[in-house]
Amino acid sequence: MLNIPIKKLLDAANAAQKFAYAPYSGDAFGAALLGADGVIYTGATAENASFSASLCAEHAAVAKALSKGCRKFSALAVVAKKGGLAIPCGRCRQVLAEFSPELAIILRSDTGEVLTYKLTELLPNTFNLRVN
Repeated sequence: MLNIPIKKLLDAANAAQKFAYAPYSGDAFGAALLGADGVIYTGATAENASFSASLCAEHAAVAKALSKGCRKFSALAVVAKKGGLAIPCGRCRQVLAEFSPELAIILRSDTGEVLTYKLTELLPNTFNLRVN
């Protein structure tokens, strides 16, 4: 993959994970999104008793990047506290594809296993809404 600071991203995702709020599932995730501007934007799981109001770590990182004016991303690292690989859910994949369909995805499990993908491998038929 590109010249991506994988360890730096995983360390940032791990640091973000410590702030996760996951009292219902216990699935605390941390994410670190590398913007095309070179800045790392982090996010953590933010659950809510009304589950649909919960926010995934990946989505939180995207929201943080967008709030700072960054709309293009190079890589995303996601770490899991328990339960294997922290593979982004379909909703997060679609949100990421809106901005960077060729995004590099770096996943680290709770056991330390690291796998990398392109977003297009995880979401091969991205939905696009063309606005004229």
